[in-house]
Amino acid sequence: MKSLFVRIFLSFWVALALSVVLAILVTITSRPPGDIAALQAEQSRMLNDAVQAHQAGGEQGLWRYLRSVHESKGVRLYLFDAQNHDLLGRRPPEPVMEAALGKRRTADTLLGRVSPFPVLRETASGPDGLRYTLIIELPPERHGVFGPRGVPGLGILIAIISSGLVCYILARYLTAPVVRLRAATQKLASGDLSARAGMPSPRRHDEIAELVRDFDGMAERIENLVHSQKRLLTDISHELRSPLARLSVALELARQRSGTEASSSLDRIERESSRLNELIQHLLTVSRLDSSVESQETSTVDLEELIREVARDAAFEAQSHGCRVEVVVLDHCEVTGNPSLLHSAIENVVRNAIAYTQEGTVVEVRMEEERSSHGSQAVIRVTDSGPGVPEASLDKLFQPFYRIDDARERGTGGVGLGLAITERAVRLHRGTVRAFNRPGGGLVVEIRLPLKHAPSDGSALGQTANVAGGQS
Repeated sequence: MKSLFVRIFLSFWVALALSVVLAILVTITSRPPGDIAALQAEQSRMLNDAVQAHQAGGEQGLWRYLRSVHESKGVRLYLFDAQNHDLLGRRPPEPVMEAALGKRRTADTLLGRVSPFPVLRETASGPDGLRYTLIIELPPERHGVFGPRGVPGLGILIAIISSGLVCYILARYLTAPVVRLRAATQKLASGDLSARAGMPSPRRHDEIAELVRDFDGMAERIENLVHSQKRLLTDISHELRSPLARLSVALELARQRSGTEASSSLDRIERESSRLNELIQHLLTVSRLDSSVESQETSTVDLEELIREVARDAAFEAQSHGCRVEVVVLDHCEVTGNPSLLHSAIENVVRNAIAYTQEGTVVEVRMEEERSSHGSQAVIRVTDSGPGVPEASLDKLFQPFYRIDDARERGTGGVGLGLAITERAVRLHRGTVRAFNRPGGGLVVEIRLPLKHAPSDGSALGQTANVAGGQS
């Protein structure tokens, strides 16, 4: 049972039903039924009458008296002398003999009443001064605890049903806010910052209600902070583009008016200006992806063609790093999405791999189709031969501005936004991206995208392209 509601409901119901049933049973078993109480009141008189009938009429007189009692009261009587011999010469049942010998509990006790052979026992001295014992055998189907006159079945059924209804209402009352809280937490975790658990009744002030109120307050605070951060990034990016444009114009004018001695300084200004402009462009891209602006225009994208195009463009950059880019396509895959976003997502991963792979090695871009119970997916793995990433930092690679080593990032020119753009673009296409270290060294970035259709024609099976020096 994984449901908290089911656990609470069944626990309360079983506990309450058991307490009610046990209370009824204890009450009934601790109080003898009316017919047993009546027999207890008459057993002394029955013993005297039986002794007198035996003394007056012998066995025939005793037999007639016992028969009349059986017909009138529905019980069997056994009369024993001091040596525990039945006066009619019968062979009584074993429970009757045990009762006559005092080895069996009688129906005036709890254990005797619940036994399958209830009896009553009376011992007294007769007119002749001898000791006599009378055993009254009670029919178990009439006087047992679980017989028709025993436990009231209808009362227990009503008690169980009513207790179940009370426990259901109580369990629902306790778990309803938890269910809403869980649903709101899942929405919040998936990126829906407007998710709320819903304010409980103002009259409810228990711990669960306060938890729901605190969660809604926290969610509202997080939403405001995230929106403020996004708005700040967007505003700053837009405001910086105008001064950068004017700076570029002023830089060109300065080149025209200055001599050769200032060219190195102007080149430095131009490089830093280009880097700043690229950073602003990345910030705007991240902002647009967070607001899902670009994900609305979609079309069918041939991933093989897209990957090869990315590899051709990346090959020029790979030349300066002394490495190559190799594309391995095992299955033909098509997805529905934004071609520009997907191109940017894959390109950022490939360029990141080129920046960190060792000289003389190969950056492999492999694509294949994988099928599971959740459907078919295109799996793109970009593998480099670099130093890898600490295990504790793998989950943080896709956060904006995250750097493992500031000095190394400055050496490669990265600002920590490329993989963040990749993660957001892939997420907008209902895909996932993750990074893990290769056992032999290097980093593997895996992108999974849902396919447009399940079947794969395998036309590109086993095709491999080496892209080096601008050739594919």
